[in-house]
Amino acid sequence: MLNTSDILETIQMIQQENLDVRTITMGISLFDCMDNDIENSCIKVYEKITRCAGRLVEVGDALEKKYGVPIINKRVSVTPIAMLVGASGGDPVRYALTLEKAANALGIDLIGGFSALVHKGFSPGDEALIRAIPRALAETTRLCSSVNVGSTKSGINMDAVALLGHTVREAAELTQDNNCVGATKLVIFCNAPEDNPFMAGAFHGPGEPDCVVHVGVSGPGVVRAVLQKVGGGCDLTEVAELIKKTAFKITRVGQLVGTEAALMLGVPFGIVDLSLAPTPAVGDSVAHILEEIGLARCGTHGTTAALALLNDAVKKGGVMASSSVGGLSGAFIPVSEDAGMIAAARSGVLTIDKLEAMTAVCSVGLDMIAVPGDTTAETISAIIADEAAIGMINSKTTAVRVIPAIGHQEGDELEFGGLFGSAPVMPVHRESPAAFISRGGRIPAPLQSLKN
Repeated sequence: MLNTSDILETIQMIQQENLDVRTITMGISLFDCMDNDIENSCIKVYEKITRCAGRLVEVGDALEKKYGVPIINKRVSVTPIAMLVGASGGDPVRYALTLEKAANALGIDLIGGFSALVHKGFSPGDEALIRAIPRALAETTRLCSSVNVGSTKSGINMDAVALLGHTVREAAELTQDNNCVGATKLVIFCNAPEDNPFMAGAFHGPGEPDCVVHVGVSGPGVVRAVLQKVGGGCDLTEVAELIKKTAFKITRVGQLVGTEAALMLGVPFGIVDLSLAPTPAVGDSVAHILEEIGLARCGTHGTTAALALLNDAVKKGGVMASSSVGGLSGAFIPVSEDAGMIAAARSGVLTIDKLEAMTAVCSVGLDMIAVPGDTTAETISAIIADEAAIGMINSKTTAVRVIPAIGHQEGDELEFGGLFGSAPVMPVHRESPAAFISRGGRIPAPLQSLKN
């Protein structure tokens, strides 16, 4: 049984340390919306989304008032649309516009699921959807897209990786006049979770219920404040224990809000995702947590070890607080969305190579990183392949969300505003990986995949 006394300790966290419920995300299955006529399918999709999520914003607002906990985003994720395209044929952008229409009607912030799962190969509809992603993101504002290109069980689909390098570039090119924002709404995964409530990577996995509510809680400012209070007088074992206890309290907030939201909406409660998702707001930074642990600047030597400690302690605290912890859960390191990461990148201490090393021990991967506008599609594909390899070998989720800053070069910045923040254009290696990427095929699954 949950008791509101479980969250009394968090009042100060909410008022002074930027604790929030980052998102309530309703996952909706669209399998019953499949039709061999795309127009009929789109009608069914719109009707089901608006029916199931019709009260999502209302419920989120009511819970925000009831508990005094900020609920920043109300979102929807749906079945990977490539599966519907495989049944209906036609232009996948028709589905994108339908999802956008439904999001506008509901008043939600974002809708995810313009997605394809191609880790072992292309099914009917997958390639068509991937090729349509740039247009879909250019013609919408609330739509998010993702593609899963690899897994520990299947290896990495390098044909998809090669195609997605061009997809990412085109998404940026078609939105060049709007800070290349199309690329900010496209995530390429390895080992994508089916219950992730965070955009832009959220989709409603095939193994999920017909309709479910997930909650994502974030509180990097809370963790930093706790470490500030104890200063340098404790060792790393004690630091880990403090983070674990703090993560426990934060997760209880998500458990309470998620349980109540599910009850009010009449759908099952899925998971609470405790991911320290930073914002550009001062004091709400994962990089600043690492610096509070003892680093002079995020990105210097020792950063990967400090991040490993943080990520592990967050997960342990979350698991103790709820039996429904899922999604990604851990620490995010998006450059543009984290004030400390932005400062470290501007100073040159934080590089893409160092970020890649950090992704071996954090929740996701190379996230919200702007690269020079002349970065080739093959280089982008190689960045994706590197991250997918880390995920595949380590049996963890990794992802890439890079923004080719068309018309910009190293040292410039893209200004997105809001939660997306500001992205310094970071250098990439200029030596070409084109011959490697052009081989195509599949990188086989590693030996550790044979666990049956």
